[in-house]
Amino acid sequence: MDETVYRFLKYTAIALVVAWVGWSLYDSFMRDTEPGDRAFHSAERLFEDRAYQRALEQYQRALQESPDHIHALRGYARTMMMLGENDEALRAFNDAIELEPDFGGTFANRGILYDRMGDYKLAIQDYEHSLELDQDIAKGPHWLTRFLRLQPEKPPGIAERAAYLRAELAKPEGERLLRVPELDEQQRSYKQ
Repeated sequence: MDETVYRFLKYTAIALVVAWVGWSLYDSFMRDTEPGDRAFHSAERLFEDRAYQRALEQYQRALQESPDHIHALRGYARTMMMLGENDEALRAFNDAIELEPDFGGTFANRGILYDRMGDYKLAIQDYEHSLELDQDIAKGPHWLTRFLRLQPEKPPGIAERAAYLRAELAKPEGERLLRVPELDEQQRSYKQ
């Protein structure tokens, strides 16, 4: 390898490491944070690791520190949904919608909750409303998110699910297939 190329690569690598360490120190110790942010970020990591009970504790801690922490409230609602606490999840999603009615992701998640509860008409309404508010929701998880989740195939999104539910609800009741547990378990909550 040419000496100048080697030197360039070496100093580039050193600069990137120094930048990363500097950012990590700033992010951990010097950046101003709002009350509840540290617990919220901890909860988000636990949620991604599917440690829902521990994530719930951190979301609750974040909400104790800052009751109007909208991100923690959304995370709390998603976690309650994953734990099967549907009534509490619905209450939390409704509270989040009341605090920020123009965020499509909360409607998408409430639609997923309604879908799991078997209230398909309300699920369709929320799916479609979320797409009206934010069309990017239809794209589903970004490739990097799928990579980190070990999810090579793009899962069906809420637009596909709403179309599927509409088609199934149009059939006679005895011919409908609204649940396929193996596939339904693959549907992840929307997170921005």
